Amino acid sequence: MIAIRLPKEIELRLTTLATSTGRTKSYYVREALLKHLSNIESIYMSEQRRQNTRSGSPRPAATKTAPKRRSPK
Repeated sequence: MIAIRLPKEIELRLTTLATSTGRTKSYYVREALLKHLSNIESIYMSEQRRQNTRSGSPRPAATKTAPKRRSPK
């Protein structure tokens, strides 16, 4: 569960949309987040990587490990 404060204008638009379509405000907030969250993540993660590069911070370790090599028989 999450609670957010919205500017009155946005709250009014959201309420009007929900009332006119018979859906909940939560439905439309969830839809907006699902549609735009990947873009927001990309923007902020790119900015974080850029700042880390400028400050000389090490890059985060990769989450995927390389497959182990088989030794020759």
